[in-house]
Amino acid sequence: MNDRPSPARPAVEALRERPSADVLIIGGGINGIATFRELALQGVDVALVERGDFVSGASSASSHMVHGGIRYLENGEFRLVKEAVTERNRLLRTAPHYVRPLETTIPIFSTFSGILSAPFRLLVTHGRGKPRERGAALIKIGLTLYDTFSRDGGQVPRHRFLGKRRSLAELPQLNDDLSYTATYYDASMHDPERLALDVLHDGIVAGGDRARAANYLPAVGFSDGAVRLRDEANGGEEFDFTAKLIINTSGPWTDLTNAALGEGTRFMGGTKGSHVVLDHPELLAATGGREIFFEHSDGRIVLIYPLKDRVLVGTTDIEADPAKPVVCTPDEVDYFFDLISHVFPQIAVDRSHIVYTFSGIRPLPRHDDTAPGFVSRDYRIVASERAGVPLLSLVGGKWTTFRALAAHLADDALEILHQRRTVHTETLPIGGGDDFPRTPAARTIWVATRADGHGRDRVEQLLDRYGTRADEVLAVAPEHEPELAELPGYTASELAHLAATEQIVHLDDLLLRRTSIAFVGGVTAERIRAAAAAIAPALGWDEDRTAGEVARTIELLRTAHRIDPEKGGAFIGG
Repeated sequence: MNDRPSPARPAVEALRERPSADVLIIGGGINGIATFRELALQGVDVALVERGDFVSGASSASSHMVHGGIRYLENGEFRLVKEAVTERNRLLRTAPHYVRPLETTIPIFSTFSGILSAPFRLLVTHGRGKPRERGAALIKIGLTLYDTFSRDGGQVPRHRFLGKRRSLAELPQLNDDLSYTATYYDASMHDPERLALDVLHDGIVAGGDRARAANYLPAVGFSDGAVRLRDEANGGEEFDFTAKLIINTSGPWTDLTNAALGEGTRFMGGTKGSHVVLDHPELLAATGGREIFFEHSDGRIVLIYPLKDRVLVGTTDIEADPAKPVVCTPDEVDYFFDLISHVFPQIAVDRSHIVYTFSGIRPLPRHDDTAPGFVSRDYRIVASERAGVPLLSLVGGKWTTFRALAAHLADDALEILHQRRTVHTETLPIGGGDDFPRTPAARTIWVATRADGHGRDRVEQLLDRYGTRADEVLAVAPEHEPELAELPGYTASELAHLAATEQIVHLDDLLLRRTSIAFVGGVTAERIRAAAAAIAPALGWDEDRTAGEVARTIELLRTAHRIDPEKGGAFIGG
């Protein structure tokens, strides 16, 4: 692993030189970043610190969906479903470069299963006891309610039910034991980390020098009204930072952050969710471009999801300790394969198809003996104080509702600061979604006006990757720049631009979160070295530092993602 210090980081120096703000946000996942943007837009002097890389915790382990949460209806969480559907529809408008309608099909194997047990679990046992499979009648009720919540948005079609014959005509590889399929629409989020980075960028641009954010800068203590920050990228140097208000958006680590601040809490009870990414053309074709959303025999909701010419399969729901690292286990892999064989029994899948795995801990509230799948995905904000400094702790939250949640947190903060909201964000475009061309004709014009010297295919590629912020990459790209031989689809100037402008500290920040290089698989040692060479000059890395980053990334992929770059990116079995 690489412990050599980074060169001085401007983002950290900006905090060190003026070690105070109106609001200090601790936690740089999507909810902390969105709250940062909300407050920056109001002109609040706001700072954000994150213990690792931005969006490297729970927010990086999502199922890449923006959804209303149809299954939350069974939990009686009607407010959350209404909010989530509303926010889904808003994101389809404000972030069309990353959020798009997703056709979703549910294979159904019974008619009435669950119609009595579901309300019993909601009203009597409150989530305790073993779930039962949901049949067509229960799913029909749920989707009818779901359409009702979606009605005002007008962004997606209503659901449809098909019998066995028509279902198999549309998706012939499905298990022919099914009785029906139900098809409805939610939305895909094909690059969640990049969407979060756009939200962060918007906040920094809106706030100027009154909106500061830094990664690899954990909060490690609290004394005399000041939070102690540690610069993990530069030898662990520490300094104090004061604020009129502290907001804890640490997700699963909320209690651990509060402990560092001297505040003992027991708010959180997260569960682990794992995913595998498969390079499997036959399975990809069998999905018909749809997400297959399926209830396994144990009552868990799982998905088979075509994404970036790969198939994402997830997710599990297992109790987890946020103080310990999580990884996709052999049992979870077996669970996924059992799921696939039940949905697509004619398609063979084995470990050789796995090109990437990832796991994360959901920021769920403490839930004692309530079954994990029945734990509320809603959020609450808990107010307290430390040495006279108000502290707001976020408990819960989900990707889809990040804007609404952040607006709620920001409004609470503005009330404490005795300030008024001046900017609303319901319809405000996010990052590269601003002026994004939504029709084929508009897209053709957008590409054509930028194709001189770069080529239409390259401009199209960058538009898909960054939305209209592709202009920033094109502005620094030499004309007719060739792709990197080891990293098809990427150029040296593009990767160097990301390194110079997006607070990349480690090589894995680039491979796992600024790009999809790791996600789609084939991450060999050679490709890792090529990526390191492309960004080293922008980051001031010498040969030793560059070699250390390569070694660090190889080890991280092996231990956290079960991929061996020194063996061609092969899955580490078990």
